[in-house]
Amino acid sequence: MNEGSTVNMTECTSLQFVSPFAFEAMQKVDVVRLASLSDPELRLLLPCLVRMALCAPADQSQSWAQDKKLILRLLSGVEAVNSIVALLSVDFHALEQDASKEQQLRHKLGGGSGESILVSQLQHGLTLEFEHSDSPRRLRLVLSELLAIMNKVSESNGEFFFKSSELFESPVYLEEAADVLCILQAELPSLLPIVDVAEALLHVRNGAWFLCLLVANVPDSFNEVCRGLIKNGERQDEESLGGRRRTDALRFLCKMNPSQALKVRGMVVEECHLPGLGVALTLDHTKNEACEDGVSDLVCFVSGLLLGTNAKVRTWFGTFIRNGQQRKRETSSSVLWQMRRQLLLELMGILPTVRSTRIVEEADVEMEPNVSVYSGLKEEHVVKASALLRLYCALMGIAGLKPTEEEAEQLLQLMTSRPPATPAGVRFVSLSFCMLLAFSTLVSTPEQEQLMVVWLSWMIKEEAYFESTSGVSASFGEMLLLVAMYFHSNQLSAIIDLVCSTLGMKIVIKPSSLSRMKTIFTQEIFTEQVVTAHAVRVPVTSNLSANITGFLPIHCIYQLLRSRSFTKHKVSIKDWIYRQLCETSTPLHPQLLPLIDVYINSILTPASKSNPEATNQPVTEQEILNIFQGVIGGDNIRLNQRFSITAQLLVLYYILSYEEALLANTKTLAAMQRKPKSYSSSLMDQIPIKFLIRQAQGLQQELGGLHSALLRLLATNYPHLCIVDDWICEEEITGTDALLRRMLLTNNAKNHSPKQLQEAFLAVPVSHTQVMQIIEHLTLLSASELIPYAEVLTSNMNQLLNSGVPRRILQTVNKLWMVLNTVMPRRLWVMTVNALQPSIKFVRQQKYTQNDLMIDPLIVLRCDQRVHRCPPLMDITLHMLNGYLLASKAYLSAHLKETAEQDRPSQNNTIGLVGQTDAPEVTREELKNALLAAQDSAAVQILLEICLPTEEERAKCVSPDSLLRNTQGVITTSTLTKGMEEGEDNLLCNLREVQCLICCLLHQMYIADPNIAKLVHFQGYPCELLPLTVAGIPSMHICLDFIPELIAQPELEKQIFAIQLLSHLCIQYALPKSLSVARLAVNVMGTLLTVLTQAKRYTFFMPTLPSLVSFCRAFPPLYEDIMSLLIQIGQVCASDVATQTRDIDPIITRLQQIKEKPSGWSRICKDPTYKNGSRDIGSMDPDVQLCHCIESTIIEIINMSVNGI
Repeated sequence: MNEGSTVNMTECTSLQFVSPFAFEAMQKVDVVRLASLSDPELRLLLPCLVRMALCAPADQSQSWAQDKKLILRLLSGVEAVNSIVALLSVDFHALEQDASKEQQLRHKLGGGSGESILVSQLQHGLTLEFEHSDSPRRLRLVLSELLAIMNKVSESNGEFFFKSSELFESPVYLEEAADVLCILQAELPSLLPIVDVAEALLHVRNGAWFLCLLVANVPDSFNEVCRGLIKNGERQDEESLGGRRRTDALRFLCKMNPSQALKVRGMVVEECHLPGLGVALTLDHTKNEACEDGVSDLVCFVSGLLLGTNAKVRTWFGTFIRNGQQRKRETSSSVLWQMRRQLLLELMGILPTVRSTRIVEEADVEMEPNVSVYSGLKEEHVVKASALLRLYCALMGIAGLKPTEEEAEQLLQLMTSRPPATPAGVRFVSLSFCMLLAFSTLVSTPEQEQLMVVWLSWMIKEEAYFESTSGVSASFGEMLLLVAMYFHSNQLSAIIDLVCSTLGMKIVIKPSSLSRMKTIFTQEIFTEQVVTAHAVRVPVTSNLSANITGFLPIHCIYQLLRSRSFTKHKVSIKDWIYRQLCETSTPLHPQLLPLIDVYINSILTPASKSNPEATNQPVTEQEILNIFQGVIGGDNIRLNQRFSITAQLLVLYYILSYEEALLANTKTLAAMQRKPKSYSSSLMDQIPIKFLIRQAQGLQQELGGLHSALLRLLATNYPHLCIVDDWICEEEITGTDALLRRMLLTNNAKNHSPKQLQEAFLAVPVSHTQVMQIIEHLTLLSASELIPYAEVLTSNMNQLLNSGVPRRILQTVNKLWMVLNTVMPRRLWVMTVNALQPSIKFVRQQKYTQNDLMIDPLIVLRCDQRVHRCPPLMDITLHMLNGYLLASKAYLSAHLKETAEQDRPSQNNTIGLVGQTDAPEVTREELKNALLAAQDSAAVQILLEICLPTEEERAKCVSPDSLLRNTQGVITTSTLTKGMEEGEDNLLCNLREVQCLICCLLHQMYIADPNIAKLVHFQGYPCELLPLTVAGIPSMHICLDFIPELIAQPELEKQIFAIQLLSHLCIQYALPKSLSVARLAVNVMGTLLTVLTQAKRYTFFMPTLPSLVSFCRAFPPLYEDIMSLLIQIGQVCASDVATQTRDIDPIITRLQQIKEKPSGWSRICKDPTYKNGSRDIGSMDPDVQLCHCIESTIIEIINMSVNGI
C-alpha cells in the first residue's frame, strides 16, 4: 500500500493540469481570457471548445455569434482540432447501441468474458491499435476499456483495485485518449454518467489528470463530481490506497477550482467521509490566505469539528487522529503530520520569545510588578493564543492526540506566558490554568514544574491589577481561590467540572492526575487559612447578575461556606454576604439562592458538636431595615429606594428562609442547648411583603426561581397573604384595565394630596361631592401610588357609617381598599380594624397591633354595629376576618414549634414508660387544634347571628324566611300577594346583601375544613336561619354525612335541629343519599314516639311535623311511611286524652278516612266539622294541639301531592 501511495503522488507530477485561470475562463465562457491561454493550456480544453464551435447553440444572441467567431478563429491555428472534428463525425447512436449490447452480453456471460461487440479481435496491444485506428475505432477502443473498468467497479462491492491499462498510461497518447474520453462522455451522457466515469478513473494510472480534464471540459459538473466522489469515499481516507487516491484526485480538482474548495470541505464534513481531504484542503487554503495575527482557518476548522455540537462529526474526526497516531512515525506526506506541523508553526509564531526553562531561577529577583524577565504576549496575539490552547485541549482530550516533546515544550511556554491586562488576557490566563490542571503530563521535569509554580505565583500577585485594568468582574483570581478550596476539601470531581466548564468541552480527566497539583496548591500556594482570609478581602461583584459569567467571588464564598471554613477559622463572613446581596441586579445570578441557603445553615448548625458556638452571625435587624428604606411608609415609594428590587427580594427570601429553618430545627437546637435569635414581629410588620411579591411577579423571567421560592415560603408561613381571592383581584388590577386607567389618568388625579382627601372627608356631613370627585380620581392610580392615601382612607371609614352617605362612595372606598390590599395588606388591616371600632363616649379606644389580631382574630367582628348593615364595609371586614383566621393558624403552629423544648424536662422524668415521651407534644397539638376549632366556630356563630334581623327589621316584617321565600319556592296562596308586595324591597335590602357576603365566606370555610361545618351544626343555631344557610351556602350538602350522627345525639334539641336541617337539605338536594337519611329520620321519629313522655312528645313533634311535608315534597315514595307515622302519632295523642274523647273523635275519624281513601280529601275539606275543628285551637291541652298540627300536616301533604310538586 505504501508503494501504491508513492506511485499515486508522483504519477501526475510531469503532466500539464488545467490552471485555475483557464478553468474560470471555461466556466464563464470568457473568450478573451481563453484567447490569452498558451497552446499547451488551450490543448487541454479543445474537446469542449470544438463542440462549442460546431454544435448548434441554444443561445441565438448576437453577442454569442461574435464569441463563436472568435472561438473558431482561435481553433483555426490548432492542428489537433482536426482529429477532434473527426471524432465528432461518428455515428454515436450506433455506437451507443453496440455499447448497450456489449453491456448486456457481459452481464449475461459474466464480467470476465473476453467477448466484445465494440471491438473485434485485437491484432496488437491497445496502444498500437489506438495508434493505427481511425476515429470511430478509437472511440470504440476507449469506450470498451472504460466500460470494462466501470463494470468491475460496480462488482467490487467497495473494495479498491488498481487496473493497469496501456491506453491510460502511455504518455504519447494521453492527450488523444483524453480527447476521446471527453467526447464520449459529452455525446453519451446516459451511458456514461460523469460521476460513474469519475469513479472509474480513480482505478487507473493518471486518473486524477484525466478526471481534471474531463471536469474542465464540462465545468458545470464540478460540484456533482465532487459530491459523488465524497459520498462514495471511505470514512478514513488515509487508511487505504483507494482513500488516498480519491483524496489526491479531489485535491487536484480543488486546485483547479480553488473558489469551491471550502464548499467541497463542507461536503466532506456533511458526509463524514475523507477527513484527510478536509484537513488537506484547509492546509491549502491556509497557505493561500496567510493571516499573521488572526486565528487561522486551520484552527477554526479543526476546533469546529471537535468542539461542535455534532457528536457524529466529533467521533469521526477523533478516529482520524487516533488512527493516524497508531501508524508508525509519519512522513511529511501524511496529512496529519502536515496539520500538526502547521499548528506547531503557528504556535511558535506567537510565542513572546523562545525561552528555555533553564532561566527560571532569574524570576526570583525582586522586580517591579509589571516587569519580568519573561516578555509578555502581544495583545494582538492573545485571542489567537486562546484559540490554539482550546484546540490543543480538544485534540488531546477529545481526539486522544499524544503531543511530542517539542509540542509539549512549546505548549508549556505558551501557557506560562504573560498576556496584557485585557478581557482577552483574563480569558487566556483562565484557559492556560485549566489546561495545566487537565493535562498535568505536559509538566514532566523539575524545571518545568518550577516554571509553573512561578507562573501561578504571578497569577496570584497580578490578579487585582488585571481585574482593575481589564474591567472584567470575573477574573482568574476567583478561579484560583475556588480550585484551592476544592483541593482542600478533596472535591476533585468539582475541579474536573470546573475545568471542563471553563474550557467549554467535556474531556476525561483522571482524579489521580491531579495529585501533584493538589500538593502544590495546598502546601505551597494556598493553605486553608490563607484561602479563608483572602476570600473575605475579595471585593464583592458590583451589580452582580446572570449576565456576568465566569467564576466570581460568590462561587468561592459559597464553597467556603459549604466546607465551614469561616467558622472553623473564626472569620466573619456576614458583612461580605450582606454587601453582595446589596450589589445585585436582574437577571438574578443562579448562585445567589444557594449562597443564602448555605449561609442560613451555617448560622443555625454548628460546624462540629464539640464546638456548638462555631456558627456565623445573622444579618442584624437594622441592616435589614436599611435595605427596605424608601419602601416602608414613604410618601413616594419610588424616589427613596436606595437598593434594587433584587436586593430587597433576596433579603426577604433570607428572612423567610431563616425563620422557616429556625422552626424546623427547633428540637435539634434545643438538644444542643442553642437558641439562635428569631427576628422580631415588629421587623416583619415593617417589611412590605405583599408589595415585594407583586413586584417579583412582574419580573419572573428575570428572577429565575426566586419568585416561586418566595411563594412557597409565603404559603407556609404567611397563608393570609396567599388568599385566592386576592390573587384573582390582583389579576384584575394588573391586567388590561390597568392600562386603560393609565390612559384616562389626568393631572387632576395626580394633584390630589392626602391632606385634600382628609379635608373632603371632614366635609362629608355637609357635602358629598368633593370626596366623591377625589376618590373617583384615585381609582385611576396604581396600587403603589395609592399607598400614601391609605391612612386617610381607613381613618375616615367610621364617618361613612352615618346615614345618608351615598352608596357610590361606599363602593368606591371598597374598591380602593381592595387595590391597597394587593400591596400592603397587613398594615392596611390593622388600620382598618382600629378605624371601625365602636365609638363609645368617654371610653378611650384601644389601638390593636398585628400581634393582637393574630392571637384573637374575633377582634375584627367587635366593630361598630352599623358595619353589619353596610355591605361594602362588611365585605372588607369579612376579608380581614378570613385573613386573620388563617394568620392565627400559622401563628399558633409557629408558636408550638418555638416552645417545643419546654416539654423536654417533663419528658426526662417519664423515662421507662413506653410511648410516654411523646405524650406532651401530642397534647399540645390537640390543644392547639381545639383552640382553632373553637375560634373558627365562634366566628361562624357570630356571623350567623349577624344574619338575623334586628328588632327594627322584624318590625318592618323582614325575616330570613321571607328573604328566602322566592329562593326556596315555597309560596302558598295565602302569602302570594304579600310576597309580591314585599319581595322587591326584601331582595334589595342591606341585610340581604350582607347575608350573601357571609354565606360566601362560610362556604369557603366549610370547603377548606368540613369539620367546621360539623362542629357548628352540632352546636346548633336558630332554626329560622336554616332556609338561608341551606340555600345560600353551596357546600351545605356535606351536612348529609353527619346528620345521622346528629340525630343519634341524646339531646332533644339536637335531634329537632337535625330533622329541620334535613328537611331543607332534601328540598335543596333531592339525592339518593338524602332519601336514605330522610327514611332514617322518619324511622327515628317513629321510635321516639314510643319512648317520649307526653311533655317531651309535644316538644319534639310540634316543630318537626312540618318537616314531614318537605320529605314528601322531595321524595314521594316516603308518602306511605309518613302517613302511617302521622296516624300513629294521632292515635297516641288521642289515647292520652280520654276525658276529651268527644273532641278528638272527629279528628281521629277524619284521619282514618284520609288514610284509607286519600282521593276523598276534597269532601273532607268541605266538611263544616273540619273547618270548625281545624280552628278549635283554644284548648291548651298539648295533645289536642298536636292532633290539630297532625291534621294540618296531612292536609298540606295531600294538597301538595294533588296540585303537583
